Amino acid sequence: MAFLLAADVIIQAERKKLDLDAWLRAHPNDEVKLAAITVAELWRSAQRAALPQRTSRERFLDRLLGVFEVVPYAEKAAIEHAHLSVTMDATSQRISTEDLILAATALEAGAMIVTFHARRFEAIPGLTAVAP
Repeated sequence: MAFLLAADVIIQAERKKLDLDAWLRAHPNDEVKLAAITVAELWRSAQRAALPQRTSRERFLDRLLGVFEVVPYAEKAAIEHAHLSVTMDATSQRISTEDLILAATALEAGAMIVTFHARRFEAIPGLTAVAP
């Protein structure tokens, strides 16, 4: 099984509110990756933080990126993103651009999204989002 970790999961792990190592040990045969959009969200959050928290967050993210493969936002995911955006607009359902890009990346990669906000993704056909 393949999983993409959402930014909220990483943030909770950084805050020590989620034992990400334990979650990973519970999924030893699964592929666990980050989407490029998640990396952008995490770095944006880190760079907005005041010192010394900013330095601490940046170190945490550097270590994290040494562990997880990053799934790029490439052509097929971009086309899926456009499709999802039009679909959501047609049904008047609002999902952030970042969440749509994450969803498109997950669909393209054949992965589930791991997030504390699985309900955000319920309206997206063919996508599974699970809590950690």
